[in-house]
This record gives sequence, C-alpha cells and structure tokens, in this order.
Amino acid sequence: MKRLLFLLLLPAVLLAQRKQGNPLDSLSPNMEMLTHFGERADFSPDNQRVAFMDKSFGDAFVIDLKSRIIRCLTCSIPGAAFLRLMHLSNGDYILIGPEKFIDSNISRERDNELWYLSSKPGSKPIRLNQRMHEGAAISKHSMLISFSETSGDHPEFPKDYSRLMIAEVDLSGPTPSLIHVHKVYESNDDQCSLEAQDFYDNDSKMTFTCYVNKAEPRSSVGLAKVMGIDLKTGKVTDFSQSPDTYNECEGIFPDGKFTAVEGDRQVAELGGEHGMRNIDIWKLRLDGTGKDFVRLTHFNDYEGWKASNPVISTDGKRMAFQVAHTSDRAGVGYGIVLYRF
Repeated sequence: MKRLLFLLLLPAVLLAQRKQGNPLDSLSPNMEMLTHFGERADFSPDNQRVAFMDKSFGDAFVIDLKSRIIRCLTCSIPGAAFLRLMHLSNGDYILIGPEKFIDSNISRERDNELWYLSSKPGSKPIRLNQRMHEGAAISKHSMLISFSETSGDHPEFPKDYSRLMIAEVDLSGPTPSLIHVHKVYESNDDQCSLEAQDFYDNDSKMTFTCYVNKAEPRSSVGLAKVMGIDLKTGKVTDFSQSPDTYNECEGIFPDGKFTAVEGDRQVAELGGEHGMRNIDIWKLRLDGTGKDFVRLTHFNDYEGWKASNPVISTDGKRMAFQVAHTSDRAGVGYGIVLYRF
C-alpha cells in the first residue's frame, strides 16, 4: 500500500522543481545585466544601441552599447505614456501608446496608436493617425511596417474580429504619414486574435502570433501559436504546431530560419498553469514541423520569475530580453539582459 501511494505521489514530487531566489544572481557567462530598469528592448539596425521603455505607460530610453550611456527620448514631454519604442531602418523611431493615460485597459487597447519620433535631439512624437493593437512588425531594411487592428482598438469592428495590416512610413511630405495601407490577413473569431511580429526574407514574409482564447479548459489566460505569412502568395503556416502550449513569437533571427519564442513548454517538467505567465525564451526553427524547439533561458526555473520580450540583433550575435515576474501583466519588466550567442 505504501509503495502504491509513493508511486501515485511521484509525478507531483517530480514537478515540484522550481528554485527559490533570484535568477539574476546566477546569470550564465554569456549573459549580463544591461540595465537595472526597463522593458521591451529593441536593437538599432546597426546594433550599436538598444531602445527600451522605463515602464508601461512611461518614457522611452536608448542605451549606447559601447559607452553604456543612457538617454531619455521623451522626458521633455509632459505626461508621456508610451508602451513601446522601436527603431525604423533610417535610425528614427516608432512609438506605440496612447496620447494620454486614462487607465491600463482603455489606454492599452482602445487608445493605443502609432507615433513617429525623429532621432534628432529635442524631437517630439508625431501622431500617425493609426490606432492599432499591441506591437508592430518593423523592417530593418525599409520603411515597411505591419500592425494589427482589432475590435478593441476599432469598436466599429465585429466582436473578436482582427486583421493584419501593412503600410509604409512616408517622410516625403510636410509631416510623416502612413501610405499604401492595406490588409493582408484577417480572423473572424477569438480562436485566432492576431498580432504582427517580424518581417524576414527581405520583407517578403512575416511572423505573427495567433492568440487562442481559453482554448485549453485548464488555462484561464489562453494559449498562442507562432504563425507566418508569405506576403506574396498569402500562404499562412502554423510554425509551432503545439496546440496545447503557449508560443508567442518575439524576435526573428537574421537568416529567417529561426525565431525566438515566449514559451511555456517547461511547465511539463516544472508544473504550473500553461499560458503567458510561466514563460521562458525558446528558439524555434521555422520549418513548419514544430519539432525543433531549443530552450535559451531558465528564469522560470525560479519560483515567480520569467524571461520575456526577446529581440535579436541584426547580425544574430546577441539577444536582449527583460526579466519579469510571473504575476505581472504581459510586457512589464524590471531590467534588460544582454545574451551573447
């Protein structure tokens, strides 16, 4: 009887493997703490700088990777409440966020929009008159940009509808604007809510995340798939092929053969709920089989911790990501870590 009870309890014992403490106290030799505050990093096209936000609905910063000098780009703007800062191919920036902060839900969803910010000192953000959902895909080679629109930021849309849009940032006029705006893909239900991620193969293809709302009965936060679209043919591919796990693509490798993924596959060994909270960073080969996943970080080995929001340098030599807590809302971070491949 005792032996039977032991065998029944053994799986639970094997799952209870998370460590106590702080993963930043045990960084591997190929990692270093780049900043002790901030979230949502982004490499410049020449890999000389990393842009990041100090906090959600906060100010935008950039750090020089040689001098380690940090500059604030929006601190002269009263009430700045941005969520993301991303480099354009010409060295300027795209800012994402509301004009002003109302509350974390309205400002992140209904009022979320795109802004242009010149890299010239003292520049002010210029509204691009485009509401959008969460993040954007921005080319490192051209002025191409992609973003998604949903019923959350466009109340006139049907409930649960979302679509991927492509546009170009045009600087030829008196003020920056978006031109050639057009739809490339759409979803009509909550089994695939869309978010643009990264261009690759000379901007002919793009990765995006398909969020699956409460697809798994034991998960209250929903799951996600790594998807890709050929912008010439319209063909869509499910790259992760893992319907029972969370897989959010974040950061393309320059050869276009791999992407970094916020994934929860380690939950099978460590226990806990599937979804966006118990995540670490994985590397996925974009061959469509979903079989080649390699774990890159082990922050979720520690109770209450995760690594998230990875980006890859355009030379493929480094990755930047943020350290975060599993209890936080997606995107919240407490410092940027630099990872050398």
